[in-house]
Amino acid sequence: MSKPYSDTDFSVQIIEDRSWRLREISDLKTAIIRADDNLRLVLLRAMVAICYAHWEGYVRFAARKYLEYVALRKFQYRDLDRQFLRNYFLPRLSTLSNSKASVVERCALVDEILTSSERRFARVNEDLVNTKANLSFDVFSDICLVCSVPSQDFIDKAAFVDVFLLKRRNAIAHGEETFVKIEDLDELANDTVMMMRAFGDALENHVYLKDYKSA
Repeated sequence: MSKPYSDTDFSVQIIEDRSWRLREISDLKTAIIRADDNLRLVLLRAMVAICYAHWEGYVRFAARKYLEYVALRKFQYRDLDRQFLRNYFLPRLSTLSNSKASVVERCALVDEILTSSERRFARVNEDLVNTKANLSFDVFSDICLVCSVPSQDFIDKAAFVDVFLLKRRNAIAHGEETFVKIEDLDELANDTVMMMRAFGDALENHVYLKDYKSA
């Protein structure tokens, strides 16, 4: 896929990625409604797996596209929201905390942090958007922070993500006999779609309002 060189490129790419995901969820929902009782039980379990897969896949795709969009502008960190400079050092800080770095090495990193505002953000570190194959609400909140999206806007869906979606998906993926009621179908499909749209819309607002720039 081409890079998001313009605002329109970014919007088109994340909308196209979301559209095929939403269509698949909608088609499966229709199939569940039309299915007989025995087939419906199987398809409901499949719906959990599909909804989770598209939830994780879309968040990862859209967040990386957003960071790529900003990186293509090659702004100096001093001209960007402070979170971008934090993002630059997050992987380094993680590596340092897991190593036996000397005081000299730690001081060198601090000095680099203090003098990096002139650097340009031109490359996305893929580790910044790591769904860890288990996109819990806490992991999603970390990705929101990296993209400067308020995770508080999604807090009312924390239980849905962790229990309704992720816990059930893990049980199904591990071969457990977990069943989903037909009464849960609307919530499962609609809330997954709503969260995907809301996250994508938040990133689009950042792009069109230039919120990635420093105040």
